[in-house]
Amino acid sequence: MRVLVTGAGGNIGAAVCARLAAGNATTHALVLDGPPPATAEHSVTGDAGDPATVRAALAGGVDAVVHLAAIPSPLDHPAIDVFAGNTRATFNVLEECARAGVRRAVIASSYSILGLRFAERELHPAYYPLDEATPLQIEDPYSLSKQADEATAAMMHRRYGLDIVALRFPFTGAWDRLRTMAARCARDPSAMAADSWSYLHVDDAAEAVWLALTRPVTGFHPVLLAAPRTLSEHPTMDLIARYHPQTEIRASIPGTATPIDTRAIEHLLSFRATRML
Repeated sequence: MRVLVTGAGGNIGAAVCARLAAGNATTHALVLDGPPPATAEHSVTGDAGDPATVRAALAGGVDAVVHLAAIPSPLDHPAIDVFAGNTRATFNVLEECARAGVRRAVIASSYSILGLRFAERELHPAYYPLDEATPLQIEDPYSLSKQADEATAAMMHRRYGLDIVALRFPFTGAWDRLRTMAARCARDPSAMAADSWSYLHVDDAAEAVWLALTRPVTGFHPVLLAAPRTLSEHPTMDLIARYHPQTEIRASIPGTATPIDTRAIEHLLSFRATRML
């Protein structure tokens, strides 16, 4: 299997390239700047929103694409750059790959699509546990870009028959990043209230990508995923009662279990995160 990975030098991208190498896949890496992963057989430096750059990254033939390249938050860039840059890159990568004959794609969506994470005011979920039908409350350009990305992916499936899994990643990182956030959350649980205290180790993110590439999936599927436990030591129901008191509880959440219902990805990909603090 030959796989194009955009954003190959990023937080999740590097872990995905390592997982591809472990699965004996050949990696084509597209990086915005900096060195490409050592495991990449073919690499291109440039913007994922540029058609010629993506065509160069596809040179030699590719069976699947993992699109991770994006501005990861609305906090450090102008709003128009976040929305327009992210959505242009997603459209361009999927369009060029589909025209090149690629029929399998994985894209990085985000838990942030719910709208809670980057809103300028305090928002609360419609209900817990969260699932793929949870109403969106988008008020920022990053979350809006992810909604547009998912709509783009759905269109690409209808237009080209491209089978696509959109992984709605929560707060994701390696152990050091997760431990830092856990310590912050221990001091002040409100720090992760907008994230529903959910997280994912980057190697579990890479495993989810691998399964989305290799499992027999057809259609377009946006799915939530998270570690089974939260980053807080407090019971999840207590956290919800304190920080989201008006949110409807549709099912009790035991102990420190994540308030994200992950049954959709478990059914689709047989994926369950195994790395926990």
